Amino acid sequence: MLTIYAIPPSLYCAKLRILLRHKNLEWRELPPPGGYGSAAYRQVVPSGNLPAMLDGDLLLADGEAIAEYLEERYPAPPMLPRNPADRAKMRERGRFHDTRLEPALRALLGSIAPDRRDAALNERQSAILSEKLGQLSRMLETGPELAFGLGDCGFPITFAWIDALTPPLALSVAWPAAVLAFRARIEAEPAVAAELGAYRPVLQGWVAKTAGSPA
Repeated sequence: MLTIYAIPPSLYCAKLRILLRHKNLEWRELPPPGGYGSAAYRQVVPSGNLPAMLDGDLLLADGEAIAEYLEERYPAPPMLPRNPADRAKMRERGRFHDTRLEPALRALLGSIAPDRRDAALNERQSAILSEKLGQLSRMLETGPELAFGLGDCGFPITFAWIDALTPPLALSVAWPAAVLAFRARIEAEPAVAAELGAYRPVLQGWVAKTAGSPA
């Protein structure tokens, strides 16, 4: 059985669990020994990254490396298209999430607590998130021909974060119709629906606690 090191509110840990669920894999989930960022955890995982995975003697601590390994180790159901061009497009979509959309969201995390609220930052990041969603909309016009793949796993979690942060931070994010259709389609995937059902209460509780409002 796979062992996953994770913490409950982590976006990237939830992203990995979607992949695990979609591939019908069994895993046990452990908190990082000593807590995230601790010296004790770095004794186990030298980089200190989350998520991390143990498969027998193999230790991996990069989300994309874990995803690629699991796709090769457990190829059914496939999460990368057969055609090389479509495989590249699926990877491109995933990289866009990890290097463009998610960082635009992450920039807001320091502004959640009431005493650190930054209205100008929130307005600026709302515009950036809207821009990134617009770019995603155009990317979806030429997407890979695979109903659900590696490049899709992060989006439903980031979308849930945008939803959760919109009320306390008064975000104003524009959702293109193509992105809303894409969101509805991937959230209907059983693995995504199951993860969101477990993850949303954790996310909402964390945001409420951090924002100083009732859960």
